[in-house]
Amino acid sequence: MNKNIIKITLIAIVLLSGCASVEPYNYDALKQEAPRSILVLPPMNSSVEVNAPYSYLSTISQPLAEKGYYVFPVTVVDTFLKENGLPTPAEMNGIALDKIDEIIGADAVLYVDIKDWGQKFQVLSSVTVVQGHVKLVSVKTGELLWDSIISAQYNPNSNNGGGLVGALVGAVVSQIAGEISDNSPQVARLANAAAFNQKKRGLLNGPYKIETKK
Repeated sequence: MNKNIIKITLIAIVLLSGCASVEPYNYDALKQEAPRSILVLPPMNSSVEVNAPYSYLSTISQPLAEKGYYVFPVTVVDTFLKENGLPTPAEMNGIALDKIDEIIGADAVLYVDIKDWGQKFQVLSSVTVVQGHVKLVSVKTGELLWDSIISAQYNPNSNNGGGLVGALVGAVVSQIAGEISDNSPQVARLANAAAFNQKKRGLLNGPYKIETKK
């Protein structure tokens, strides 16, 4: 599985970095606001996978915490909002920022829009895809603090050396395996890591970042 993780990581980094001359992100608003706590709302879903929002939601707290931010527990927030008359992600994403400030007290909100998610079964291959967009918004001002594309894909048959027969067998095996276990959350975690840590455009460290000694 280590080789698979390496392949996904490399693909995610390539998709996000594009070329060497990456335009630096303008961090002025983020530095001025200096948020300490982040509320993550259940994602909007533009994909055909109905389980995508909550599958993705399970992957987001750790990378934000590792960047040094306090993240409100996503399950607790989801339950609280549902119990207070907001049963869907679309309704949750429509909450006024002043209400979030008054009731929850977060410094910033992370909005997520999932564009594509899950395994795509083709004739000779099976590809797991995660694509979307994240944006961090100030609760106090409504100003955009940071945003990024999240994108990664994994093709277990990309290095198949068995010709047409090998490709066909690999596709069948991948489809059977895909019906048993979904790789999408793992791909999403690596897409998050690539986006948050991207050189010149990743999310800046928060106030609780613990620097490790080398």
